[in-house]
Amino acid sequence: MSKVAREKKPEGQLRRGWTTGACATAGTKAALTALLEGSFPDPVSITLPKGETPAFALTHEKIDDVFAEAGIVKDAGDDPDVTHGATIIAKISRGKAGNGIRFHAGSGVGSVTKTGLPIAVGEAAINPVPRQMMTQEVEALCSQHKIPADFNITISVPGGEKLAENTWNPRLGIVGGISILGTTGIVHPFSCSAWIHSIHRGIDVSRAAGETHVLAATGSTSETAACAFYNFPDHAMLDMGDFVGGLLKYLRNHPIDRITLAGGFGKFSKLAQGALDLHSGRSQVNFDWMADEAIKCGLNQSLRSSIQNANTALEVLEIMDERKNKFSQHIANKAQATALEVLRDATVEVEVMVFARDGTLLARTGWLSANV
Repeated sequence: MSKVAREKKPEGQLRRGWTTGACATAGTKAALTALLEGSFPDPVSITLPKGETPAFALTHEKIDDVFAEAGIVKDAGDDPDVTHGATIIAKISRGKAGNGIRFHAGSGVGSVTKTGLPIAVGEAAINPVPRQMMTQEVEALCSQHKIPADFNITISVPGGEKLAENTWNPRLGIVGGISILGTTGIVHPFSCSAWIHSIHRGIDVSRAAGETHVLAATGSTSETAACAFYNFPDHAMLDMGDFVGGLLKYLRNHPIDRITLAGGFGKFSKLAQGALDLHSGRSQVNFDWMADEAIKCGLNQSLRSSIQNANTALEVLEIMDERKNKFSQHIANKAQATALEVLRDATVEVEVMVFARDGTLLARTGWLSANV
């Protein structure tokens, strides 16, 4: 499950790219074609789930009497994906009669070790749609050649184990490398869907493991700081990032007993205002709102304009001076109220912890549930 890098969006028209699943499918088709016909199609075209037929250039070819390999360099377009530029290699060999198509994890592709994922424990971390795409291409070629589709498909990614350190795979119990992903075959630049999808899978894994308390943090500082209060196992820590809405909406229908939401004062000021996407490009701190709330916390009316003209939420805290702790608690309570609104009547207790940039705890709510 790849993390989406937090980078500035490039100017102009954004170029889409291809998922690891699409690259693996193209490599599989090229390798099987070579094994059956003696030569590699280059470029090789495949059919994606929505009917698109992209063509892929090969960067690696190998063949002998019993197997063939084809490799494709993943192009993620303008999406800052950690697997951009990785080589996806498909190796195909004949399997035992009647075994059908079997998938295997080669070097740099992970294996599943925990329940809660769409792939069974012990299987290669190749998601269902990529499996379907590869199966479709193999079955079509086998039908043309009038042979049974009994083949082993092994997907490898040189350097994939290192790449996986920058993904959620270690927490999700996927060991040994990256996952082969994709539901459409297409990477849409700067899409939030991949990140939110990984959050959902993290919740699934925690539920399957029987966890009753998970942590969702906006970043590494708040995650580390929250872990000083609780001994969370790796798979119970959800890298929520800016997507608190995506997390809470999924949790509403897939509840876990308790969730600690941890984040910085600036991010959670936006959550307190009702924003569910905390990215700076998609929501902003409303300083007029902050001024109104600060007055409720005892700020002198004469300082209202100072808050209204503040550059950052942290500057607001400086203006609050000795009322900083009271205001931080007020923001934490408001953020908790927003979260409970989204959860509706879900049986989930919520705690909010607000941290300064250095990891100092500024405020902490009690536990509340929307259904009491």
